[in-house]
Amino acid sequence: MRECNQCGKCCIKYGDGALSATTEEIDLWELFNPEIFEFVKNNEIWFDPESGLRLTTCPFLEIEPTKSPLAQTKYICSIYLDRPEDCRHYPSRIAEMIRDECEMIEVVDLSDHKRAQGKLDLLMQDSRPSENS
Repeated sequence: MRECNQCGKCCIKYGDGALSATTEEIDLWELFNPEIFEFVKNNEIWFDPESGLRLTTCPFLEIEPTKSPLAQTKYICSIYLDRPEDCRHYPSRIAEMIRDECEMIEVVDLSDHKRAQGKLDLLMQDSRPSENS
């Protein structure tokens, strides 16, 4: 299992509102992050504040500037510390990563999903709620 290389596949795939935000997150955005909250409509995320239409990509996904035109494109989340919980918890399962063509997966991970899941759980431990929560 590799560390995330910021390929953006997950954000691009799910950035059209396919993920959700909790009511608590939305309430906090309304109070403390109005620049995020303006993209919420009827407690669902990523709507154009002017037209009211659902966006096809996350408005907070940005391409990281590079010094070389040959460098791999990397993506950054401009609301990383305030991103929805769904985003924080992704990826959660090896099958999900395979389906989404996540670049964290290595060939060796495909042969032993249980071992790979253990590595993933370790990598993601700071992003997920504890078992005791």
